[in-house]
Amino acid sequence: MIEARALGTQAGAFALSGVSFTLPRGAWGIVLGPAGAGKTTLLETIAGVRPATTGQVLLRDVDVTRLAPEQRRLGIVYQHGYLFPHLSVEANVHYGATDRAHAAMVSERLGVTPLYERTVGSLSGGERQVVALARALGPRPDILLLDEPFAALDPRRRTRVRRELHAMQRELGFTVLQVTHDFGEAGTLGDLALLVEEGRLVQAAPPAQLFRRPATAAIAEFLGAENVYAGTAETVDRGGQSGPDTVRFQTGGLTLIGIGTYDGERRHAVVRGEDVVLARSRPGASSARNVLDGVVVEIAPEGALARVTVDVAGVPLVACLTTASVAELGLRQGVPVVAMVKATAVHLC
Repeated sequence: MIEARALGTQAGAFALSGVSFTLPRGAWGIVLGPAGAGKTTLLETIAGVRPATTGQVLLRDVDVTRLAPEQRRLGIVYQHGYLFPHLSVEANVHYGATDRAHAAMVSERLGVTPLYERTVGSLSGGERQVVALARALGPRPDILLLDEPFAALDPRRRTRVRRELHAMQRELGFTVLQVTHDFGEAGTLGDLALLVEEGRLVQAAPPAQLFRRPATAAIAEFLGAENVYAGTAETVDRGGQSGPDTVRFQTGGLTLIGIGTYDGERRHAVVRGEDVVLARSRPGASSARNVLDGVVVEIAPEGALARVTVDVAGVPLVACLTTASVAELGLRQGVPVVAMVKATAVHLC
């Protein structure tokens, strides 16, 4: 288990402050945030590489805030690996390992064994990262801190290494806290996502909740939500004890009906592009509360997908469709369409 209680530290002019979260034993945590947000600083403070100036770090329910890094009994892998340049790959992997058979197993599964006779200087950036991973796992840590561990790997190796590491984590039951900029990794690996911004933890939630229910408009935009609107909202039907309220949100000429609890302070609505359905004509009976007439103004292909921007009463609404759907619907600039959004897909923040 990893627990931070109002944790803070100072790194030059940068301050990490008030960070509190609990990552259960055997869980995989993901740290997200823009560059310079304090993600690496958070890992270093947990590891003891950087001393905490405020708050506490607890590992395995024990306060380790004042312990030296080597006394915290965890593994850490930096983005650049930081291997021992005077040792071979094999010697790097076995450095600190208490069970050579275990270290050999880890090397084999991560694809490091064929590199054993190589010098560190001859390795590519991706090879350095997998060797660093194998070295960190050699001593059988029950807590592993990872700072962009897959960033330098080519797509094929990244998929393989990520899959094997995740499998070993489930088999051996160690706890992982990983910094990443890859939202896909957050969704497939993470049990808990921590979003850090300007040295503060701004939201902690399971990845699906973080992406579907961001706490602020800024978080929604950082996480790639296609439609983030500022406007006004009012409750039109109180659910009371039977369920959530129905809320009307207005921005320019666009009106959206959403479901949730409106506290009178929220002034933004978020709709993810994959929740927008397009049709060439109005449907018959439909469960979608938002049926909006518009005109296609832009189609931006992105591989097998396309982002289709629709003008709805002067407000842009972006839908994410497959390119096959774009072709089947005959979508092009200037074509009138109907956009449909369920009320449950309109998030107020």
